[in-house]
Amino acid sequence: MESTKIIELLSYTLPAVITGGVAYLLFNSYFKDQQHTRRWLSQKETQKQALPLRLQAYERLSLFLERINPSKLLIRVTPISEDKNDYADYIIASIEQEFEHNLTQQIYVSSSCWGYVVTAKNATIQMIRKATATAEITSANELRELILKELFDRDSPSNAALAFIKEEVSDMW
Repeated sequence: MESTKIIELLSYTLPAVITGGVAYLLFNSYFKDQQHTRRWLSQKETQKQALPLRLQAYERLSLFLERINPSKLLIRVTPISEDKNDYADYIIASIEQEFEHNLTQQIYVSSSCWGYVVTAKNATIQMIRKATATAEITSANELRELILKELFDRDSPSNAALAFIKEEVSDMW
């Protein structure tokens, strides 16, 4: 007689447990989907607000790279004296000042993009230091001419970084 009561109890309990389990799975799936949708909408809204800031950062970094391009930099920054070392220090200080002014833009661009910008800055400074170390160069004007002649043989370091920025911005669309 007890086995019939157990079977009867199971016949009532088993469908209730199965129904409860199915309901739990459906509600759990529904709530996860709702949470995913809210997160997606939040990210979409954040992206809408962040996109102008990111584009502005790319613009500022592009301007920075154009300003440190030696062919433009040497025309804009004229020698303060005839001493090549003074002029080289002045140019490098100008590059460093521009860089520090744009330092905060790194939070809006990818780390690889920022790496290209830093590499372009360092390569430009290295180019200036290398030209300054040349023994045949004795004046600031000769230093300018040497650096500009070197640019005829190869691209400016900022051109590669600028090309990377253009590529990264085009990938955003």
